[in-house]
Amino acid sequence: MKVYFIGAGPGASDLITVRGAKILEKSKLVLYAGSLVSETILEYCSAEAECINTASLNLEQQMNYYQRAKEKNINVARVHSGDPALYGATTEQMKRLHHLGVEYEVIPGVSSFTASAACVALELTKPSVGQSVILTRMPGRASSMPELESLERLAAHQSTMCIFLSGPYLAQMVSILREHYPQDTPIILVHKATWPQEKIHRSTLATVVEEVKIQEWALSTMVLVGAVLKDELLEESKLYASDYSHKFRTKEKTSVE
Repeated sequence: MKVYFIGAGPGASDLITVRGAKILEKSKLVLYAGSLVSETILEYCSAEAECINTASLNLEQQMNYYQRAKEKNINVARVHSGDPALYGATTEQMKRLHHLGVEYEVIPGVSSFTASAACVALELTKPSVGQSVILTRMPGRASSMPELESLERLAAHQSTMCIFLSGPYLAQMVSILREHYPQDTPIILVHKATWPQEKIHRSTLATVVEEVKIQEWALSTMVLVGAVLKDELLEESKLYASDYSHKFRTKEKTSVE
């Protein structure tokens, strides 16, 4: 018996990995976070699979399903949104599975922050503008933030930021960001990236709060912030430049050389 923690991706069913889809096809018990995972993902499950929406279940109730699967010696596909490594609440489950003597494996998935960047066709890093990406969130009821990782401290770097799970705090978030970033810094809101109901709002820190109804962006919204979101490209990467050589390519010689 084995438990597979599968990253379902951001929403669209065809963004699950091939490996994840194949495991779903073979699993007799599927637990999925229905509040965040699109039920279209279940199209990969066999007709005989028992599929349980865990949205209304607490951790101990979920563990009862793992215990039952152990007794029946059947594999479990535990499906989480995005990538299980980010805000997945998987560690608690793994700890308990370890005590049960149950083997588990993690199958990575497409995170909502990379999906959001894809939705707006933008890179999150650009030469001479931004080469670091900070993944963070505002503190919430379920999880507080360490003091050293407060938005105030992180924003001081003026790096590209991808802010998860923080739509309800948009006004407070923007107020903090304005203290550290230029007022014309781009901010992009991506609600339910890759879902049929996806919507996008592009703005700047100076005006975004006045432009949107915050309650409409409260859930499942990724917030992208940073100078790299501007359209202009101040400097091109040398990776594909004809006068740049590396292990796999020799630079072109000029007439002077």
